[in-house]
Amino acid sequence: MKIGLFFGTFNPIHIGHMIIANYIVEFSDLEEVWFVVTPQSPFKQKTSMLSNYHRLSIINIAVENYPKLKTTDIEFNLPQPNYTINTLAYIEEKYPKKQFCLIMGEDNLKGFHKWKNHETILQNYELYVYPRISNEQPKSQFSNHPKVHKVKAPIVQISSTFIRKSIKERRDISTMLPTNVWNYIDEMNFYKK
Repeated sequence: MKIGLFFGTFNPIHIGHMIIANYIVEFSDLEEVWFVVTPQSPFKQKTSMLSNYHRLSIINIAVENYPKLKTTDIEFNLPQPNYTINTLAYIEEKYPKKQFCLIMGEDNLKGFHKWKNHETILQNYELYVYPRISNEQPKSQFSNHPKVHKVKAPIVQISSTFIRKSIKERRDISTMLPTNVWNYIDEMNFYKK
């Protein structure tokens, strides 16, 4: 089974994340996409960051009706700071019969050469790269690499930062989140302070 790993803080997950994940699982050779929830760094306490388990719960709610989309808390118990290469080694050991790939935005590909052991990652894993809008066209030395696959996923200009700010300002942004996620966030009073 070929699985795409979509890393992020997902604070909170929104329709942009869902559209990218669903598009990639439906229009590529990946059979599943796993949302890998990045833990909050104990050294960088952000008051707007929900706890690891709240963010994981919200993603579980978001994917409950999508059998090809899953969540994992695999990084929660790994040493901090998290490096993708360490997570990949751990996940390979835990699921030896599965083939893993990375999902990332074009902006991350541009800085990929700065990642710890990026050569090893590229040697052993395929990268599925979705487009991002930016003022400068992100050029990467890896753009034409045989293991880098450009995915023409729809571009949705929504950020988790915008979602949090809008909720705090008491704006109705319910259409920008999966309905069940919006209901849960509203019920739990997340991001309102």
